[in-house]
Amino acid sequence: MTDQTKISTARSSQTAEAVKEKKFSKQHGFLREARTRIFAWYLGLMMFVVGLSIPLFYKVVFDKVDQQVREDLAEEQETFQEFLDQKISIEQKLTPKKLDNLFHDFLMREVPKDQIYLITFFNGKFYQSSPRELPQLLQQDLNLLNRWAKVTQPLEGHKQTTDRDIGNIIYLAEPLTIDGEVRGVFVAAHATAEKRQEAVETLTVVVRVLMGIFVLSVVLAWIISEQILVPLRSLSQTARSIITEGDLKQRIPVQGVDELAELATTFNKIMDRLEEVLNIQRNFINDASHELRTPLTIIQGHLEVLGNDPQEQHETIELVIDEIQRMNRFVEDLILLAKIEQPDFMQPETLEVSTLTQELFDEAEALANRNWELEVQGEGSIVVDHQRITQAIMNLAQNAAQHTIETDMIALGSAMDQSSVRFWVRDTGEGIAPKDLEHIFERFARAAQSRRRSEGAGLGLAIVRAIVHAHGGYVELVSQLGTGSTFTIVLPLEPLQEISSHESYTNR
Repeated sequence: MTDQTKISTARSSQTAEAVKEKKFSKQHGFLREARTRIFAWYLGLMMFVVGLSIPLFYKVVFDKVDQQVREDLAEEQETFQEFLDQKISIEQKLTPKKLDNLFHDFLMREVPKDQIYLITFFNGKFYQSSPRELPQLLQQDLNLLNRWAKVTQPLEGHKQTTDRDIGNIIYLAEPLTIDGEVRGVFVAAHATAEKRQEAVETLTVVVRVLMGIFVLSVVLAWIISEQILVPLRSLSQTARSIITEGDLKQRIPVQGVDELAELATTFNKIMDRLEEVLNIQRNFINDASHELRTPLTIIQGHLEVLGNDPQEQHETIELVIDEIQRMNRFVEDLILLAKIEQPDFMQPETLEVSTLTQELFDEAEALANRNWELEVQGEGSIVVDHQRITQAIMNLAQNAAQHTIETDMIALGSAMDQSSVRFWVRDTGEGIAPKDLEHIFERFARAAQSRRRSEGAGLGLAIVRAIVHAHGGYVELVSQLGTGSTFTIVLPLEPLQEISSHESYTNR
């Protein structure tokens, strides 16, 4: 089976699986949809609020009715007290006979509001009332009448009844004393049925309006929930399309600035990163296969035409060994780049910058016959991985040697300030074209204008960048065609365990 056939089969399988999943979702997933769950929570919350608010409305309104009734009774008591005070001020002294006349005069002139009953008791017995005809319930309730007749202290209370025309009765009873003896009682009683009925009618209208609003809000919630979840559905459709079609260029339209817009933005960034990684992976595989195919082709070609001449055999063996060593170095570089991502890659230790700089210069001099110069040496200590930093700077020195000639100069140096240490490799070689500066640290990258082709696979500067990033630092590059290049490694002074990986290097 060819690779193309395998890919087609895999895509067909993914498409069939996605269609099957979509059908299952339509048949069985309604109750599990986010829209249904959100709507169910909203509906439950609204039912709870409405169900709780209706009895609260009734309680608040009925309490307000009772309060209004008590205010009306207090007003009647106050009116009676003013009438009593006026009579006493005129006649100077209150006698039983005058109290009899006072009750009669007040009840004749005072017309109470609806369902307010003014009742008087004289010498422990019912005297008169206004209106004259009391409700039958009050006439038959001898216990309540006897209780009012025997009041010796101001009394406020209520009585519950089952009579729909009366309802509850709220009353205020005020005793009247003559010569230290209670001779009369003035009672203001109010039946709450009528006021409560008015309140119930008002509440009925309110509840109907509330239920209408509830139904309307439920319908609107169902519609709006669909609109709110449009980005999520778009996200799902885009992800499904990517899975079935393999198109990584699809993105979700971002609308608004809310959490869903942020989710869409995050998804798009993930897809950008995924597309970038896959492109890098694809290019890496292509470049790696090319780098490995070339020496293999050379080896195969020479072995196929190998004759019996000892000298030819010796030369062919040397060439094969050289190509195998080249592939071995290439594989070791790839393994190193893979290991950099592992947590145990770094082995930090404290080193003196000046001593390290001198060691690096001594090793670099052996790389090629060039005019090597040791410039400024920094003073102080730094926590780094000795082996990895040495490897990074040696790669820079090797890169400088490959792009210079014997008469060119290559200089190494270091410097420290309060926050960082800098190591640089400067040469007077051919330099790098501006268009190559942006990609020079990528894997398998080579300068297009180079006078010679590097013996390596284009991984040296990629390894430098990876090692420096693992130390939390970055690489600066200054270069000009025909003048030379300066690579500067900038490392923080904090210990490795306290620093985080730097996200990107700087080209200048």
